[in-house]
Amino acid sequence: MTGTGFPRLFAPLDLGFVTLPDRVIMGSMHTGLEETGDWARVAAFYAERARGGVGLMVTGGMAPNSEGAVLPGAAGLFTREDLANHARVTAAVHAEGGRIAMQILHAGRYAYSDGAVAPSALRSPISRHVPRELDAAGIEKQIADIATAAARAREAGYDGVEIMGSEGYLLNEFLAPHTNRRSDGWGGDFAHRMRLPVEVVRRTRAAVGADFILIYRLSMIDLVPEGQTWDEVVRLARAVEAAGATIINTGIGWHEARVPTIATSVPRAAFTWLTRRLMGEVGIPLVASNRINAPEVAEAVLAEGAADMVSMARPFLADAEFLAKAKAGRAGAIVPCIACNQACLDHTFERKVASCLVNPRAGHETELVYAPAPRPRRIAVVGAGPAGIAAALVAARRGHAVTLFERAAAIGGQLDMARRIPGKEEFEGLLAYYRRAVAAADIDLRLGTEASPDLLAPFGAAIVATGVRPRDPGIPGRQLPHVLGYVDVLRGRAPVGERVVIVGAGGIGFDVATFLAQDGPSPTTDPALWRREWGVGDPALTRGGLAAEGPRPGPSPREITLLQRKPGRPGRGLGKTTGWIHRLALQGKGVVMRGGVTYEEIVPEGIIVSDGPERADPRLIAADTVVICAGQEPERSLLDALAGRGIPAEVIGGADRAAELDAKRAIDQGSRLAARL
Repeated sequence: MTGTGFPRLFAPLDLGFVTLPDRVIMGSMHTGLEETGDWARVAAFYAERARGGVGLMVTGGMAPNSEGAVLPGAAGLFTREDLANHARVTAAVHAEGGRIAMQILHAGRYAYSDGAVAPSALRSPISRHVPRELDAAGIEKQIADIATAAARAREAGYDGVEIMGSEGYLLNEFLAPHTNRRSDGWGGDFAHRMRLPVEVVRRTRAAVGADFILIYRLSMIDLVPEGQTWDEVVRLARAVEAAGATIINTGIGWHEARVPTIATSVPRAAFTWLTRRLMGEVGIPLVASNRINAPEVAEAVLAEGAADMVSMARPFLADAEFLAKAKAGRAGAIVPCIACNQACLDHTFERKVASCLVNPRAGHETELVYAPAPRPRRIAVVGAGPAGIAAALVAARRGHAVTLFERAAAIGGQLDMARRIPGKEEFEGLLAYYRRAVAAADIDLRLGTEASPDLLAPFGAAIVATGVRPRDPGIPGRQLPHVLGYVDVLRGRAPVGERVVIVGAGGIGFDVATFLAQDGPSPTTDPALWRREWGVGDPALTRGGLAAEGPRPGPSPREITLLQRKPGRPGRGLGKTTGWIHRLALQGKGVVMRGGVTYEEIVPEGIIVSDGPERADPRLIAADTVVICAGQEPERSLLDALAGRGIPAEVIGGADRAAELDAKRAIDQGSRLAARL
């Protein structure tokens, strides 16, 4: 089978001067690789994805000038040295049979510098700098610099450019009354507001010639007040086509929007209804994007006539061979993107190189290499959670003889609980992938087996990945019958009352609150319900596509109070790009969140708490159920027993360090250990 299961996905696309081999674009991602200055590493990243079957990919955003850089020192294409560096990347991609376009991104008021410029001097809520309002000469400079960047991209060997016109960056800012308060020829009515992006496309086309791919990333729905209307979106699309665009790609939402657009809790293909509506309004190919993460999802989008192409970005972090596997009839072997943001977007906003929770090699292709083992060994891995599975799979791939011990009746460990949380349904797909991968690998899996020193002594190496156990917070009254641990709750082992207090507001506490606050189907599995919950409307009815009535989340079936000892707002330690989603979702459900409390005693009527270390104002919070989510401790009993027998062992994952069930660290640790054995 060679792609026949996905006939539309693998249908060639004739652009007139070039034919693309399939209907997929690898969307732009800010990896941070270019900023490392190690261009061999950049080239290896893109070449591996071209080798895996990607026919057209788009780089992370390259600044056209210093004022347009997202961060000071952000990568661009300014000098002869830059040209040579970018040429290494394009040559590596072409050597693997791929094509690559450079994204030109002008940050506008999102630039993290005091040199930021914008249509109007309005600071964004996610920036600290008030931008300078561009005058006519400044606008001309931005147009010229973008066109020059495109010409340099062609000189460096790129097959095209993508002009970033969405997500609230500069060109999008000119389009929306939300950020364009001008009254000159670049503001006011829409004909003037769309003048800049249209002129940028026209001048760029003139600079690069006719036989060069020019993608325009167009915001289909801004999701901010006073954003664009649908009529304006259509008018812009037609004008961009007339100005010389080859392809229109989809952008969804501004970075400052209070609606999630790519997180795991967003339904798959949640915004393709917008691209479908635009189909037929223009004659050039339209690309659907956002939360398209599996070949069957992409095929369905194309089959429904919702787009001519699909954009997938993070799925190619999770698996560089995504398309090759799908084409070969091995879709079940694709490592799934779970849209967790933990190692990709969170890293970007923390100014780290982006990688992937499920694939630590992403962004580290030159230094994390799974080479055949020079001397294969018998290796025992104890614990089939994320760390143990990762270690077992990489070790087996390298040729070691691996036995994987798991005392439970199934693999997965903490992932088996994560998949039960509304909004984390993608974890079920990851768990299913691991089941298939372990079964397909040459691994001796022993379920329901408690590993012991005697059992492990004959092996050449032992890896302990026994995970964590819940921490006992030592609160008086914790043995009362209405006190439950989070494991009991998530596995449905005990009934939960209508009034619930959750002790601990870390990641697990938030997950348990989400689990208990949901009544009926998860919005992640029902796009209409999800749009209602987050207040996503129709840009044909309201500017920006925000529902006039606002968010309307379904009520919680329980009264829930979420507590933490640490002072301040609960949830501050959650993921940098997803924490706000969890907080807003629970607030919408009426969950009460309190920080800075001291737990005095659990009593039959609930829990007695006081404020701060002074233990002021002791009071009862009434509860039918108290759930303990007070952290974890490493499960090291086996490791201690092995040490007592003088049997050497490596320890990874939660057994090494218990920290909020950190699957990212666990998988990375397991993979890196197995790579060096």
